[in-house]
Amino acid sequence: MEVINIKNKTLQEWLPIKEIDKEGVIKLKNNNLIKIIKVNPINYNLKSDLEKESILNSYKIFLKTCHFNIQILIQSNKEDLSQHIFNIQENISKKENKYLEKISKNYINYINKINSERKSSSKDFYIIIGNENKKNINFQTEEILKNDLKEKFFKIKECLSRTGNSVIEMSNKKNVENLFYSILNVNKFNNNLIKNTN
Repeated sequence: MEVINIKNKTLQEWLPIKEIDKEGVIKLKNNNLIKIIKVNPINYNLKSDLEKESILNSYKIFLKTCHFNIQILIQSNKEDLSQHIFNIQENISKKENKYLEKISKNYINYINKINSERKSSSKDFYIIIGNENKKNINFQTEEILKNDLKEKFFKIKECLSRTGNSVIEMSNKKNVENLFYSILNVNKFNNNLIKNTN
């Protein structure tokens, strides 16, 4: 097993990405192409038992239908609750009820505690699909490989729509770059989010 020393490498050298085209297709350094799909999930826990069974059966069909490799990426994002806290403080200042003021301040302290412990977070779900540009097959051009990724995307979209989930193709370079930035700079991204809302 080869051990890779990343200690002295720059981020550009370490990442296996060669380029991201304007359609959001990522070309790796080994010439493989990958595409990222965002999934907007349903709230499974709010469904009835019958609906849950139907969703699970549709998900099984999705797994059986997609005869290609996929990766699932789940990204946790710290929630920005500053606007929510500001609204509560505004309401406190408008009312002259000491009991309500005490409850509201306790609630704000509770929110701040949860936020500082990083328990208040949302999750984004992504599916990563790819194909291999095999060197021994000369007739496979980049356009054919991109069309293959499109077909895979539509197959995933069709299957997951049966489960109630909506699927969005990350179809431009900026969206893909923003996703990589948020993954590689989690703390900085969350801090910028808070600054931009104040």
